[in-house]
Amino acid sequence: MKNGPGRLPDSELDIMLVLWSHQPPMSRLEIERVVNEKKALAPTTILSLLGRLEKKGFVAVTKERNMNLYTPLVSQEEYQSNESRNILEKLYGNSLKRFVTALYHGKKMDQKEIQELNEFLKNMEEEQGE
Repeated sequence: MKNGPGRLPDSELDIMLVLWSHQPPMSRLEIERVVNEKKALAPTTILSLLGRLEKKGFVAVTKERNMNLYTPLVSQEEYQSNESRNILEKLYGNSLKRFVTALYHGKKMDQKEIQELNEFLKNMEEEQGE
């Protein structure tokens, strides 16, 4: 994945969130059980979503006895990083200031959040200087 993983529709992202938050590999039944705690999806829908994720290179499928087991090939951190860069670039013109302003527009940041943001920016500044 040269430019990182592509953006996933919400339904496929729901499946990936299950895989990322549980010990892989997982069977379709295990995935279905977790997904259905939040919303009911038919087994055929889950199979279809898993098939799409496999084609996109997000999951690997291995056969064990008479069932398929699914393992994520893209980490949650890699996906989040790619999505964050895309949003920053497309919606905020690569301006971190405009992004943070939009996040907190009309909301008051508490002192802890301001301190954390300051520390993050200082670390970035130090890394840029190296």
